[in-house]
Amino acid sequence: MTAETPPDDDQRRPAAASLEGRYPTDVLVSPDWVDARIDRFAAADPDLRLLEVDVNASFYGEGHAPGAVGVDWRTELRSATAHDILSPAEMTAFLESNGIDEETTVVIYGDNRNWFAAHLYWQLTYYGHPDVRIMDGGREYWTEHGYPTTTEPADPPAVTYGDAPEAPARPGVRATRTDVRAALDADTEFVDVRLPEEFRGEITKPPGSNEGAMRGGHIPGATNVFWAENVRPDGLFKSRERLSDVYESRGIFPDDDIIVYCRIGERSSVTWFVLEELLGYERVRHYDGSWTEWGNMIGVPIDVGEPDDG
Repeated sequence: MTAETPPDDDQRRPAAASLEGRYPTDVLVSPDWVDARIDRFAAADPDLRLLEVDVNASFYGEGHAPGAVGVDWRTELRSATAHDILSPAEMTAFLESNGIDEETTVVIYGDNRNWFAAHLYWQLTYYGHPDVRIMDGGREYWTEHGYPTTTEPADPPAVTYGDAPEAPARPGVRATRTDVRAALDADTEFVDVRLPEEFRGEITKPPGSNEGAMRGGHIPGATNVFWAENVRPDGLFKSRERLSDVYESRGIFPDDDIIVYCRIGERSSVTWFVLEELLGYERVRHYDGSWTEWGNMIGVPIDVGEPDDG
């Protein structure tokens, strides 16, 4: 049984949802852009596919955009054989089972202001899917502004992904712990997107989380730019000018070599997306091992408290 939200154009299409001229639609699309293509997302044809990625799998069942395929970040975007992101074979299987081939335009949104949507976006970029985009505002914006919802799950037919990735197509968007060690002695800017309390080492995980590290603190030389500074109160990304101010006021500039991290790689995916895709920084790597890896390793340097320059 499908439960549709009654249409109300005045409520459903607030001016704030418009992205006209803000960002290119090949990386970020508005809720209105998605709404105008709902019928195409729900079709069996793999031309367009809409994915809702949540950390709380129950959200999808409570109501989602019609045609959206539900993705559980905890079980579907982590490797079954290692504490890691999906392997090339696992990514191919994920795409094929969700009706996505190499020509599909994939649009992703999710809860927590697109934390997990951005994480999947980053993985798809790493493996070289040609056309992937994020829906601005995420699940909360869609459900809170009267866009149509349904409780009927989408189940697209499986397809074959031609030229399936056998290795990362863009390895330069990822930083490993080896890369981080090497960057400590290089001219690299580390951006820590966690809560200030996590950055200072007062806590090792945000409230309500169950996966932390043995030690608290931050990578030496890191700058703390809380992930939520990327979005407005309504969940839409801030304008390019405001985002530039956020980072340049902290000494993070477009020509810098940058590594971003958080606790488990989800919040920092948002910051990677902002720097790489919305602001066009050219050398941004995402350290997805993040603090859960670094704070549990033996023999690596860690700083606590505020940075030396205050």
